[in-house]
Amino acid sequence: MANKGVDIPIWPGSGSSISGNTPLALYDADASFQTDGPNTAIFVAQKLGYPLVDIELQDINIYACFEESVAEYGAQVNQFNIRDNMLDVKGFTSASNFTGKDITPSFGSTIRLSKKYGTESEEGGNIEFKTGSIMLSSSQQDYNIQKLWGNVSESGNQIEVRRIFNDATPAISRFFDPYVGSGAGSQGMLDGFGWGNYSPGVSFLLMPTYADVLRIQAIEFNDQIRKSAYSFQLRNNKLKLFPIPQQSQKLFFEYIVTREKDNPLRDNDWAPSGSAVISDYSNIPYDNIPYRNINSVGRQWIRKYTLASAKELLGIVRGKYNSIPIPNADVSLDGETLRQEATAEKERLVTELRENLEATSRRSQLEKQREETENLQQSIARVPLKIYIG
Repeated sequence: MANKGVDIPIWPGSGSSISGNTPLALYDADASFQTDGPNTAIFVAQKLGYPLVDIELQDINIYACFEESVAEYGAQVNQFNIRDNMLDVKGFTSASNFTGKDITPSFGSTIRLSKKYGTESEEGGNIEFKTGSIMLSSSQQDYNIQKLWGNVSESGNQIEVRRIFNDATPAISRFFDPYVGSGAGSQGMLDGFGWGNYSPGVSFLLMPTYADVLRIQAIEFNDQIRKSAYSFQLRNNKLKLFPIPQQSQKLFFEYIVTREKDNPLRDNDWAPSGSAVISDYSNIPYDNIPYRNINSVGRQWIRKYTLASAKELLGIVRGKYNSIPIPNADVSLDGETLRQEATAEKERLVTELRENLEATSRRSQLEKQREETENLQQSIARVPLKIYIG
C-alpha cells in the first residue's frame, strides 16, 4: 500500500546499528543488545505485516520500543526482588549492589527488634548501661538524680535509672563474727573443748553446709525484721532511701540515656557508622539488569513486549490520519484498533510475568517444598514394611 498525498516515513526493510540510536542508551554498550536490536526490529516489522503492508515506523522507533521492553522487564524483576528481600536487607549499607546477587535470608530485623526487648528487660540489648554515683548526706532521705547527675554528667539529657545499689551489708561478711549466730549451744560445746576463749571460735567447729546456710538466713531475717529494711522508692528519677542515711557516703546506680534508647536513627551493626543505609523501597540498590544476563525466556518476553509497544506506537501514528487519499477513494487506517490490541497485550504480558515471579518467591517455594515433603511422607507410609524373622 503506497502512501500518496501524505509524506509518511515507512519501514525500509532493515535497521541500522542500534548503538547510539536509542533514547536512553541504557544498553548500547552491551554486545548482545547490539546484535538482538536489529533482529528484533525485523521481527516486529514482519509481525506487523511487512512487506505486505507498509509500516509507518523507522528503526529508531522500534529501537526505542526494544529498549523500553528490556528496561520494563528489568524493572519488574527488580520490583519483585525488592519485595521479596526487603526484610533481609533493610538497614544494610546502600553502597552495595544487589543486582544479580543471591540474597541470603537472615534474622537481622528480628534480632534488632529483640535487642529493644533486651534493653527493657536488661538482658542484652544494644544500649550502653552507664554507672553513676551521688554523694549521700547524713539524715537526708530524698535525692533528685536527674539534677545531681543527669544535668551535670550527661549535659542535661534525660536519664533513666535502671538499678540502685542500696543494700544491707551482706550476711556473709558477718558470718564469722564470734558474737553472731553461734548460739548458746554452740558456744557451750566450744567451751567444753577448751576453744571458747579463742576468737573466732567458730573456726574450730566443723558444721554441715546446711547449718551455714541457716546461719546466713538467720542473720538476714534478723536484719529484715528487727531493723529498717534497705529499700528505696524511685519516681521520675527522684529517689527516697530507706533507712535514712546516717553518714556521708557514695550511692552508685546504673542508668541509660533516654534519647539513645528512643533514637530511631541509631547506627546498626550492618553498616559503618554514618554511612547511608537502605531505608525503604526507593533506595534499595538494584540497577538495570545487563541484557547479556537475561535468559531465553526473558528475551522472548522482551520480544513480545517490543511488538506490543511498536503496535501501540504504530496505532498512535496511524491515529493522526483517519484516512489516506488515493485516486477516486480514501483508505481508512486502523490506528485505534492497534492501540486497543497493544494495551491489552502489554497488560497481559506484565500480569503473566508477575505471576511467574510470584511463583518463585521465597514463600511460594517454601510452601511447595512443604507440599512435596508431605506427599513424599505419604508415599513412603504406603510402602510395605519388611517382616524381620530372627
